[in-house]
Amino acid sequence: MTPVDIMIPVEATPLPSRRNDLALVLVATLVMVVVSALSGFRDLTDAGGDNDNLLRLVEVRDMLAGQGWFDLHQYRMGLEGGFVMHWSRLVDAPLAVIVLAASALTGSVAMAETIAEVLWPALLFYLALLFTARAARSFAGAAAVLPAVVIGAAALHFIGIFSPGSLDHHNVQLTLTMACLSLLLDAPVQRWAALLAGLCAALMLAVGMETAPYVGTIGACIALLFVADPGGEGRIARDFGLGFAGVSALVFVTTIAPSAWGQPQCDAFSTVQFVVAALAGCGLAALASLDMAKATLGRRLVALGLLAVAMGAVVVSLFPQCLAAPYANLDPRLRELWLDNIEEAQSLYKLVIYNRVAVVERFATPLLAIMLMALGLGRGGSRRQDSLVGALLVVAFLVSAWQVRGSTFSIALAVIPLCAWIAKWRLRAEASPSRGPALKLAAAWLVSVNALWACAAVAASTAFGTAAAVDGASVNGNCQGKTSFVALSQLPDTTVLAISNLGSPILAYSGHRVFAGPYHRNVAGNLLALDTFLGSDADARSVVESHHVGLVALCRGNPETRLLVGRAPNGFLAGLTRGNVPDWLEPVAGTVGAELELYRVKLGG
Repeated sequence: MTPVDIMIPVEATPLPSRRNDLALVLVATLVMVVVSALSGFRDLTDAGGDNDNLLRLVEVRDMLAGQGWFDLHQYRMGLEGGFVMHWSRLVDAPLAVIVLAASALTGSVAMAETIAEVLWPALLFYLALLFTARAARSFAGAAAVLPAVVIGAAALHFIGIFSPGSLDHHNVQLTLTMACLSLLLDAPVQRWAALLAGLCAALMLAVGMETAPYVGTIGACIALLFVADPGGEGRIARDFGLGFAGVSALVFVTTIAPSAWGQPQCDAFSTVQFVVAALAGCGLAALASLDMAKATLGRRLVALGLLAVAMGAVVVSLFPQCLAAPYANLDPRLRELWLDNIEEAQSLYKLVIYNRVAVVERFATPLLAIMLMALGLGRGGSRRQDSLVGALLVVAFLVSAWQVRGSTFSIALAVIPLCAWIAKWRLRAEASPSRGPALKLAAAWLVSVNALWACAAVAASTAFGTAAAVDGASVNGNCQGKTSFVALSQLPDTTVLAISNLGSPILAYSGHRVFAGPYHRNVAGNLLALDTFLGSDADARSVVESHHVGLVALCRGNPETRLLVGRAPNGFLAGLTRGNVPDWLEPVAGTVGAELELYRVKLGG
């Protein structure tokens, strides 16, 4: 196939045509909701092992029950007193509003939570797809909108972060990223677009540090575009900088307690991120406004270089701890037995060795999009749109090569150049009566849909016998569904000793508390649970008595259980799985042989 130039000039778009975008995106969103409804909203009763969605619901419940706005403790997880979570109240707040409004209308808190679990991801899906379509229109004209809606909806549905029950912050971050990109693409012709893009970039950072690479990339692109074209990009750089710095300051004073303003945190928005954002945003706005600084190319380069040096000096001198890797200080045991086994934290290298199907599922369309953009640049095409889209796409691809969770962004960003490619072949097919362009258009459609790559990879893996063996217990008995916790929820509240994978479900589906949960700040609680399960029966009894544990939960089919049993075949957990119940435990009636087996601690032993 002859390479196709995907760079289509941006065309003036009448307002009614943009209104049609709203209708197209609404239809795609309703289809997504209907598909979930036809399955009975299965995700609402089976979180699929996504602890974060469940713990977010617990956070919202705690806040509505009276826990303070600035108090991010999770009191029912970890050692006595809990631990401080690193998430932002900016996600809790809209969820709480939906629950309050829905409960007032329905008179049922449970129904209100269900409404929030369906409505919130659907709303974010709509916004993310709308901004994707608008970015496609700015990037490649009106012909790219329909492909963007179709393959964009398929991509967003495939990555799974917009399914009903998805209350985690990753869907918020992706929506803000697409909004920021769309606004920056429109900034040359939309007066307030750059200011709003700065707002989105600040919120991206405030919601979670996972977006720091994308915020940095956006800022660098705007600065370099300003260096190359101060006349056309000066206003954009100034407005973006002011929006970024201003909203960062607003987030700082409204989401962080004054008593914590002097406490730097590297994994959450704090004084570190505020200082850097304020310096970067105000510095960029000042450079773009001062004639003295932007008069010549040399001055612009020197000014931006000095700003970069100042930012680096601030970080090195005031916050050197934040220059380390994100999990540099994590206990080696937690790294080996927890972090290294998290699917979304795997690298491309590990996937190539252990899960080639996931490589195709997660990297095919982003790589294709990067190749298309490279071909366009190779033939001499270059626009500001290409710089913004290409830089974000490449960075997202590199992040996903480090940790596969980055593919959430790269798959979504890949939609824009792919839909431009489809639009180009569509125009050629309409202009030519021959069959060739039509066949190539059909091929472009097919290879741009991420889900088709996933299906092809699974089919090929099955045909060639390379699919990994799946333990039936891991599918049917891994204790991921709500029904697994019915018996536990009916018992008097106490402390439950359980593996970390069960921590969030226990909190969400019952009133009990736990030690372990898959969160890097819960070091003490996770280590206590690990040491208890890997140690002897006597060691376990000592922990149970000293920490007032009332129940021990066993899920034989959970992958974490099998991992720990393999690590310590003579340990306490391994003995339980073999039916060796110590005399200080007794089975809870009705749970023997169930997915989640419960053992009550006998105080007299």
